Amino acid sequence: MSDTRLSFEVVHNAAASRFEAMVEGQLCVAGYVLFDGVMRLTHTEVPSALENRGIAGELVRVALAWAAANKVKVEPRCSYVRAYMRRHPESRTLLPDGFRL
Repeated sequence: MSDTRLSFEVVHNAAASRFEAMVEGQLCVAGYVLFDGVMRLTHTEVPSALENRGIAGELVRVALAWAAANKVKVEPRCSYVRAYMRRHPESRTLLPDGFRL
């Protein structure tokens, strides 16, 4: 789940190629493209009214956990995802060989 200020569930919507959460009736997403065993996280989207509550971080955390569980590498194409992976060095094992943050 999320931080202590807000409770929500992140769901993997494979058909839409995204991880998503409905928070206060608003859709929050981390979108990706899966290609050749690599999940390219292309964007995170959280409505401005919901910013700074840890939602984007939880979306990315769940996406990275899914990638690890499914032995999929991750290319962070989104600046937020790159920053998240810089802050969480344990996630860097998911980067493809030669990919730099």
